[in-house]
Amino acid sequence: MSEYEPPDLMAEPWALPDGIDFEDYIIGTYIGKVDANINVDLIGPALAIEQSTGTWTPVPAETPEVRKKHVARVLWATQLPDYEFERPGKKEEPKRTYALSIAFPVINMANQIAMMLTATFGNISMGGDLKMVDLRFPKSYLKDFKGPRFGIEGIRKVMNIPKRPLLNNMIKPCVYTWNDSFREIFFEAAVGGCDVIKDDELLANQKFNTIEQRVPAYMEEVDKAKEESGEDTLFTINITDNLENFFENADKAQELGANALMINYLVMGLPVLRKLAGDPSVKVPILAHMDYAGAMYMSPWHGVSSHLILAKFARLCGADIVVHPAPYGKASVISEKFTRVARNCRYPMANIKPMFPMPSGGITAGMVDKCMKTLGTDIVIGSGGGIHAHPDGPRAGATAFRQAMDAVMENIPLAKYAKDHRELGVAMGLWGTKKTAI
Repeated sequence: MSEYEPPDLMAEPWALPDGIDFEDYIIGTYIGKVDANINVDLIGPALAIEQSTGTWTPVPAETPEVRKKHVARVLWATQLPDYEFERPGKKEEPKRTYALSIAFPVINMANQIAMMLTATFGNISMGGDLKMVDLRFPKSYLKDFKGPRFGIEGIRKVMNIPKRPLLNNMIKPCVYTWNDSFREIFFEAAVGGCDVIKDDELLANQKFNTIEQRVPAYMEEVDKAKEESGEDTLFTINITDNLENFFENADKAQELGANALMINYLVMGLPVLRKLAGDPSVKVPILAHMDYAGAMYMSPWHGVSSHLILAKFARLCGADIVVHPAPYGKASVISEKFTRVARNCRYPMANIKPMFPMPSGGITAGMVDKCMKTLGTDIVIGSGGGIHAHPDGPRAGATAFRQAMDAVMENIPLAKYAKDHRELGVAMGLWGTKKTAI
């Protein structure tokens, strides 16, 4: 009869937070719901093993030696609320809510963003009510990422705008067949005070409106606007395309004089954004658009939290500006999530530079004070219809936003400032400060 062998704790899918070297692990935090008859302590190890060394049944090659090196480890798992001596029965509480934290060995994924996402939330993303709510990266992992080339400080230096927020406009209509009349729309927005003018995410390099048509024409308008206003304007041309054309579009746009690029980063993929930002031939800032993000974060019980999708991942992969929804406009987002996205854009993150958050989606001039008082001045405020639909045209629409920014910077209420500034007064008379809707 063989002697009892105690389990090798270093081969178990559990660990104390105090018992691991955090430089060797990426830490994922999750929330979920399960039937009341399922033990929460059994869920964590099942998820950790599924995302590292194992599968639904033991296999011979998953040895203690393999596990010691590669198994993910549950650091803690708890039902919510944190019951201690009794809990409601299944009838009173048919579902148990829980939270847990899992440490994933960095060695399993090296410095790849795609493998990191696969390791931390691959198969288990399809496992019912389970949402990833945070990821903590060790400095050993972050050091292999360059992050934004320009970031907030770099763009401010390029634009010679030391303190105030930047103003962005997206050309409207969203999709249009190219003709020279759009030059005037661009010029009016630029000369009115837009620091950044972007393509809409729905327009990239279609046959009816190509990069070759837009870049030279709009960059001429950038120069004309600067002659009149003395201010620079970035034009972020959307280079989103099939992968075989994407990097060619980046080269072509810069050769034609583009001073910024735009990518629909979630549909193109985070590794593509990372490669674009890290390419030494790319000499201009990159704006990342959020389209498709709602499919990933909108559910309270599935997917990945918005501050990761809209901020931390984009920043890690090199975006200089990222578009995200504002609670004042047509998008649905609660205020805590709005501010959390901005924090993940700007707060210190080892070697990764801060990037500009760009609140957008139905923003009008009357919302500028809310936006600035919530997020501060290190932001880009995005507005499409709020500029182009101004009764006096896009020049006045842009000027209204700049006047609103000036009012907040001078600590003057918008309503008072609007009395002596026609463009802002007209905008507030039309839209006020109320939330917009589709």
